Amino acid sequence: MIDVVIVDDHAIVRHGLEQLLETTDDLRTVGTATDGAEAVTLVTERRPDIVLMDLSMPNMDGIEATRQILEIHPDVAIVVLTSFGDQRKVLDALDAGAVGYLLKQADPEHILDALRATAAGGAPLDPKAARVLLESRERTASLESALTDREREVLKLVADGLANKVIALRLGISERTVKAHLTNIFQRIGVTDRTQAALWARENLSGRASSE
Repeated sequence: MIDVVIVDDHAIVRHGLEQLLETTDDLRTVGTATDGAEAVTLVTERRPDIVLMDLSMPNMDGIEATRQILEIHPDVAIVVLTSFGDQRKVLDALDAGAVGYLLKQADPEHILDALRATAAGGAPLDPKAARVLLESRERTASLESALTDREREVLKLVADGLANKVIALRLGISERTVKAHLTNIFQRIGVTDRTQAALWARENLSGRASSE
């Protein structure tokens, strides 16, 4: 038997999913939660095989709940079930550790099959979510390849929190040259300041600064 916890702030969705699982012989609901914080507690109490997780909820959203649950129970599989949001939500959910991403408008049998696949070690992704993930990875690779080797060095050092003057000394170039590189970097990766650039680098650049 595959034990499932359902997390959603809408009662009608929770009830509908419970009813759906009741139609099977191999899946059962062992608890429901109305927000992320409740889900973290419930998973500890019930120890399910799978958590079917909504993303947009009050108090604690599904992304943060996913992170916290997996820190405590890394063996639990979390599958996101939500209305299709923006690209960032898809990526954030998967980066938080979710193994699957399904849409609420999916056919009920598709949801059941996805839960079974998850229990067998699979990673079910709705085609729309899979496309977003693929496009994001391709775009990141394209942006990174558009940077020169020197620009990547500068960006990695920015991500390490170094000031322009320190970067200039580290790379043996002038501070003016560092600023020129940053101007080009900002334009190419689509950010407006060094904080955003640092975050982008931490999420997307492969490897570490060559000076380390």
